[in-house]
Amino acid sequence: MRKFFVCINYNGYHATTVIEALDKVESIEQSILDKLGRNEIKFEKDGFTHGKWITYEEFRDDRTPVQYETVLGTRVAKGAPAIGKS
Repeated sequence: MRKFFVCINYNGYHATTVIEALDKVESIEQSILDKLGRNEIKFEKDGFTHGKWITYEEFRDDRTPVQYETVLGTRVAKGAPAIGKS
């Protein structure tokens, strides 16, 4: 089981939650539906988003320090190198 951060947007409403699921679309969808069925996801009106979409990203327990670079005068975090690439 892996942890995923989920953002749900639906016609002016927004919600975020954390789920545990297998790394398969069906398992992630089922975990989201289970939380919705138990009323564990609270939607807030934002008046900004229009349309319907769900995004998710896996939590990584990565304790390495964040690397930064300056882009156009702004300090931003750099992407982590891919595993197995040099």
